Amino acid sequence: MASLHCLPPVQKSLFINSLPQKLHGRSVCCRAGISFLVRAERARGSSVNGHACSSEGQFTKLRWKIRLGRRQLLAGSAFITWIYLADMNSMSFAAETKKGFLSVSDKKDGYSFVYPFGWQEVVIDGQDKVFKDVIEPLENVSVNMIPTSKEDIRDFGSPQQIAETLIKKVLAPSNQRTKLIEASEHDIDGKAYYTFEFVAQAPNYTRHALSTIAVANGKFYTLTTGANERRWEKMKDKLRTVVDSFTISKV
Repeated sequence: MASLHCLPPVQKSLFINSLPQKLHGRSVCCRAGISFLVRAERARGSSVNGHACSSEGQFTKLRWKIRLGRRQLLAGSAFITWIYLADMNSMSFAAETKKGFLSVSDKKDGYSFVYPFGWQEVVIDGQDKVFKDVIEPLENVSVNMIPTSKEDIRDFGSPQQIAETLIKKVLAPSNQRTKLIEASEHDIDGKAYYTFEFVAQAPNYTRHALSTIAVANGKFYTLTTGANERRWEKMKDKLRTVVDSFTISKV
């Protein structure tokens, strides 16, 4: 088994509102403009020149209004089309995100996951991404990456071996008592992931946690989420959703 002693310790610690209501609900009805040309000919022998000039002036105004109406129609149609496409895109995004969760997609580092709605992003040294519940700080998720020359998580050893090493040397302080509950391997799009469950007991609390790890893009990825033991039964399904959502893409 390759050694993980080189792993560094984890640091602790649209104008849409201005549209008519029917447009907002996508019930949009537009009247199509019809272009036409009105021709006026003076009656032969007409004796009222002023009437003819007045008619020509009205026809000129009518043509102007028609042209202006067509411009407004074209501009309005383009705007409505843009709003519709933008709304469709947002619908597609919403459909891909599990209810009650928000998604994170880091294209630069090539990973994505979801976290419970309401958690806030915080900055912690040594972590690439962290979201936490401000009321229950032990309820959080963090992503960490370190360089590696390995190409597969299995090159480091079995799920149990790697989990034990990470828990004792990285994922919990050395003064906490830790226990590995279970560890397993699963596959996503041909990529191997290890997922494990553990508890870390401090003097005044016990944290129940889940982690998933994988190797890709020359990096060793670790996502860890958890909660206070007293809230584990309430939070475990959400936390499992977070762990199961973690995927790595090629960059």
